[in-house]
Amino acid sequence: MNTHYLVIQSPALTSDHCEQVAALSQAQGLLRLSATAARLLDVQHDDATRAEVRAWCENAGVDYAFMPKGSALSQCKVLAMDMDSTLINIECIDEIAGVAGVKDKVAAITEAAMRGEITDFSESLRRRVALLAGQPAQALEQVYRDKLRLNPGAESLIASARDAGIRILLVSGGFTFFTERLRERLGLDEAHSNTLEIVDGKITGRVLGDIVDAAGKAQRLQAFARRHGAAAEQIIAMGDGANDLKMLGLAGYSVAYHAKPVVREHTRFALNVSGLDGVLNWFEH
Repeated sequence: MNTHYLVIQSPALTSDHCEQVAALSQAQGLLRLSATAARLLDVQHDDATRAEVRAWCENAGVDYAFMPKGSALSQCKVLAMDMDSTLINIECIDEIAGVAGVKDKVAAITEAAMRGEITDFSESLRRRVALLAGQPAQALEQVYRDKLRLNPGAESLIASARDAGIRILLVSGGFTFFTERLRERLGLDEAHSNTLEIVDGKITGRVLGDIVDAAGKAQRLQAFARRHGAAAEQIIAMGDGANDLKMLGLAGYSVAYHAKPVVREHTRFALNVSGLDGVLNWFEH
């Protein structure tokens, strides 16, 4: 059986956490990486041990990742990220709706779509966008300026990925107004999302062209990975909602970030309490 290590992390990681997980995983050593992360060495990683560790960590509010010894960030070639509630702290359409005074109506549809209760993402997006008809396009700028913030660890993750030679893709069911600004601001390689129709300075309530839905996200990641010669095991993909699942399914490192339960059930990795840069602690180099 290949040698594995186990990374545990939490904003409130204690020595007691480390000792208990070390016992569960029969670790042969412990390396404290920082105040919030530790690497347990030469751990058991059979199915029963993994299940025990998962249950304990989820109950204790600790993130965990089993990794083969020798795993290096530089072995990866592509990092793909969702935007809303993954790279950034908000659902942009909900905040635009807040400016327009229809946030409750739009947010209810967003939540149902994220949980997977509305399976036709394109239809859910059209319904939400229609509620914005007649609003001034200035609402987009207002949301970007006043509400949009990067999630913790975003800049650190992106800088480290770039230093490791990894190409970075932002792919979103949101809007080009935001993805293009983030692409330029963060130096991302590509960004794909939906275009809101704006006429005479007002949102028309329509989306132009094909909608980037779950299948669209997966197609764009596939094409991006092909262009950069990345096999599945060289792809890190991060998302939080049901419409990210097809994209996440293409990645060897599929990461549920502060995600809905349906997403956590279908990904190999999860960051439930850590920032985006928690990914970096998984790798040895």
